[in-house]
Parts: sequence; C-alpha cells; structure tokens
Amino acid sequence: MIRLNQVSDILFRTQSLDIDKETLTNVDACYKFLETFAQNKVIYGINTGFGPMAQWRVADKDLHALQYNIIRSHSTGAGEPLEDIYVRAAMVARIGSFLQCKSGVHVEIVQLLQEFINRSIIPFIPKHGSVGASGDLVQLAHIALCLIGEGKVHYNNVWRSTAEVLQECGLQPIKIHIREGLSATNGTSVMTGISIVNQFHAENLLRWATLAGVWMNEIASSFDDWMCAPLNEYRRHEGQIKIAEQMRQLAEGSQCLQSREHELYDNGHADDKVFEHKVQAYYSLRCTPQILGPIWETLQNTRRILEEELNAASDNPIVDPITQNVYHGGNFHGDYISLEQDKVKIAIVRLTMLAERQLNYLFHDRINGILPPFLNMGTLGLNYGMQACQFTATSTTAECQTLAMPNYVHSIPNNNDNQDIVSMGTNTAELCAQVIENSYQVMAILMMALAQAVDCLNIREQLAPATREQYDAIRAITSTIVEDTPFYEDIEKMINYLQTTI
Repeated sequence: MIRLNQVSDILFRTQSLDIDKETLTNVDACYKFLETFAQNKVIYGINTGFGPMAQWRVADKDLHALQYNIIRSHSTGAGEPLEDIYVRAAMVARIGSFLQCKSGVHVEIVQLLQEFINRSIIPFIPKHGSVGASGDLVQLAHIALCLIGEGKVHYNNVWRSTAEVLQECGLQPIKIHIREGLSATNGTSVMTGISIVNQFHAENLLRWATLAGVWMNEIASSFDDWMCAPLNEYRRHEGQIKIAEQMRQLAEGSQCLQSREHELYDNGHADDKVFEHKVQAYYSLRCTPQILGPIWETLQNTRRILEEELNAASDNPIVDPITQNVYHGGNFHGDYISLEQDKVKIAIVRLTMLAERQLNYLFHDRINGILPPFLNMGTLGLNYGMQACQFTATSTTAECQTLAMPNYVHSIPNNNDNQDIVSMGTNTAELCAQVIENSYQVMAILMMALAQAVDCLNIREQLAPATREQYDAIRAITSTIVEDTPFYEDIEKMINYLQTTI
C-alpha cells in the first residue's frame, strides 16, 4: 500500500519509489491468470472495440494493434502541459492502481513507470482532455504514448523525443501483451495525482492560516479565551477542537494576548462606561477555530479518500485471480475525486476569504485603532505603505470566490452517449489547484503585513516564540517598508517561502 506521506517524499524530497518483489510477483500472477482466462472468451477491450465500439469483435490478428490504437487515437489533449509535479503524482497513482493486481498487465509497464518516476522522465500531458469517466482517458493516453516510446517527455528541463531519452537512459518501451493499452489509459490516476498535490498544499495553507490566526490576535492584544479548551470543546466538533488546541500551542509564551479574567473580571472595570479595548475582537480574529475547524475536517476526509483512491483498482474490466473472474463495471468513474476536490476548493476559498479579511483589519486604521493606515511607516500622504497590496489580495480573493462554484454538478454526455454522466474530476482538480495558487498569493501578502504590523507596534519581543520565529524568517526575506518600493518580487519570494514548508 502506498501512503500519502510516501508520495510527499517522492514529490518534494526526491525519494525513490520502491516496489517489493512480492508485489511484482503478484502483478505477474494476475497477468498470467488473464492470459489463461481470456482464451475463447469475449472480454471488453481485449478482443472487442472500445466504448460504443464494444459491440464489434476484433480479429485475433489485430489484437496487438487494438491496444496501440487506443493509445494513439486518444492522445488528443490540448493546452499547456501539466506541471511536472502533477504528472509524477499521476504516474505514482497509476502504479498504485496496477499494484492492486487487478489489471492483468505485464509487470514491465509497472517497472517502466517506476523508472520514469525515479528518473524524473515526465511525459507531455496537455491540461485539457479529460471528462473524468472513463477516468482520464485522454491524459493517461499521453503517458501511455511515452511508455510505448512515442510522444515527448520533459527530461532535465528540456522537452525531447521519448525514444531518444529512453535510448539515452538504457530503457526499452513496453510491449503490448494482452491489454496494456486499455489499462494504461483507463482510470482516475491523473485527477488523483493532481488532487494529491492539492492536498499537500491545502494542508500547508491551513497550517499557515492557523499561525496567522494566532498572530492576528497577538497584534490586536485580544483576550485569549476565544481559543480556550472549554469554549471550543463544548461545540463538540473535532476540527474546531483541534484548531483551537494548535492555536494554544502556537500562542504559548506570548506576552501580547490578554487574560479576560485578569483584565475584565478581577481588575475593577465593573463601573466603566466605555471600554477602550474591544471586549470582543472581530469575527475574523476570534472565530478562527470555528472557521478553520470545518476546513481541517474537510481535509482529513479528503486525505482518506485520496489514499483509498491511490490504492484502488480503477480501470475496467477488473481482472481478479482470487475469484477467477473478470468483472465489467465502472471503477474508472471519478466522482469520488471530483466531489472531494470541490470540497477542498470551497474550503480553501473560505480560508482565502479569512486571510483577506484579516488583511483588511491590519490595513484599516479606523477598525484596528492601533496601526497607521495601510501599515504606512513613512509620511502619510506622501508614502502609501502596503495600500496597493490590498488590491491584489482583494482581486485574487474575488477570483477564488468565482472559482468556488461546484464543478462536480457539471456533466455533458459524450462518446455517443455511452458516457452519459461523467465526473469532470480532472477539471475539478485543476480548478482546485488554481484556487490553491491564488490562496498562496493572498497568504503571502498577509504574512508580509503581519511582519509589518509587528514593526509598527515594535512588539517583536512580546510575540510567542512560534510567531516570533516566523517574523524573523519573513524579515530574512523581506525588509520593513518605510519608503515606497515595488512589492511584486517580495510577494513572489514570500509565496516561494510558504510553499517550501510542505
């Protein structure tokens, strides 16, 4: 079984994908079972056409050509190539499916995919082409095209002929044995691969949002009971309880947060008519456990679904040596991934909206009452501080809100209505990836603003060790802003810093 943490190590920490000999032996046993079972039987995609063409028997002399034909004919993607990290993740997911030993493929296709992953040989996959059922036919066909030695690959940051790279690396294209063409193209591996990468980044963004929630309340000198254990445990939701617990850990040692018991209950304020300090902070500050808690729970559920899909037999038909049968069905249908990616997308849009509102609090002097307008440490009127950064954050958040529209509910019949209801799972995963990219941009601006707010108030030494550590890390990347300066390069540096913490 491949775990998501293993995939993270492969994608982000250059760890190799290893497959034990026993598993490869089982893959071979499944292939040999199919080789015997398929004799004198009609089995979809082995001796019939594909899709609506399944009603036509294919002559024995053409069976190998049939498998090559589905690869070549379905390599019809369009648009920019998928980023390398998504393609590598998709290949890991395809291996995960093959290792269930329910595909009837020859072991050499698993081994060549393993070589592609470990050597970072990246097949060209255009972004557009999948309707998400029968899985990612078009985009997986582009991977399969490279496995048979055709098409092009991204190798050492250069696009080159696959055949040329294989020869250079001492590798051989796969041969067609029984159904390698159909198995290589049929399944949910591309949408799963993109979604796995999305998952890692979404979890990372949630960690940053949790830290930002504590830091915001430090800057506002909030009373600390909004994150206390009893308050959040009485709500019962696991996500809210977990987020509040994480925030208490991050806030340990802070000299900025106030105790309500000390300041308002025991300090003789009962007769005051007006309170200079807010009795309760704005929702974007004190409701962070309630807002981030559902996001935590959403990501936990999606992590489970993705790990199941990573280790699922997702093609058709299913070849089962255990029951000595071949089953026809629809395990390639991407609804699980599509629905989960819509959930993640919506959750990250919400996270981005929270970050934008927190940014507005920092910039709006009449709301926070303690900071100069737009964190401007220069001459008001002459200098502008971080004013224009809000334009970018607001615009990007607005785009996220537009992208939040669920894609799971979109389906257009095609393939002569054989595919009469489809998942659009890969489109959903790609839209989710766009929201995540946008969210990093807003979060980068928020983190820069938090550091600037600390400078405005001169409270570095009063911060909790956890937030002070991040302040120092940010100040190693960007400087305190006094005189007006272009921000775009600093924003890009911050995005890169946030992303490298996975």
